[in-house]
This record gives sequence, C-alpha cells and structure tokens, in this order.
Amino acid sequence: MITFDDFKKLDIRIGRVISSEKIEGADKLLKLEVDFGTEKRQIVAGIAEVYTPEQMLGKEIPVLTNLEPRKIRGIESQGMILAVDVNGKPILLHPEREVMPGSIVR
Repeated sequence: MITFDDFKKLDIRIGRVISSEKIEGADKLLKLEVDFGTEKRQIVAGIAEVYTPEQMLGKEIPVLTNLEPRKIRGIESQGMILAVDVNGKPILLHPEREVMPGSIVR
C-alpha cells in the first residue's frame, strides 16, 4: 500500500503521439515522439507486438512524465506510457474524448 501523498508524487499527463517508428533489432519496441503541449518527449514503449507505428499516430495516451529517463537499446526514454496488461499484451488507455496535450491525469 502507498499513501495518497505517494500517489500525488506521480505526474501523469496525456500526450499525443506525433511520430512513431520501430526500433531496429527489437521486436517489441517502438520509439514514439509525444507532444505534451509545452514540450515534446521521446518515449520507448514495449508495444510493437500489438500496435504498428502507423496505428500509434495521433493517439492520446497517459504518460508518467516524472520518471527518471532511462536508456533502452541506446535510446533515451523520457517517460513511461500506461497501459493495461491482458494476457501479457499491452492494451492502451485513452481519454473518452479529445483533450489538450499535457492535460493532468488525477
């Protein structure tokens, strides 16, 4: 269990995917460029077995933005997308209707 104060430390925002490409030599990884309104970030996500780069374009997705950056396959990932795990496969979460990039999830 975590406290509510622990939860408040998470900065989850909605980003819009503006570019997406497969990472060469990695079956599960896509490199996404995500627009948060005031900034754009590069995110490496293990979703390529379920989603093609073309399917990701324009999608609005929740991203944990205050996670420390990490290099994955030599590419810096500046956040983590949130998804549901169904039988080991990611299913993306989306707002019910279009929202502004950078909107805070609470």
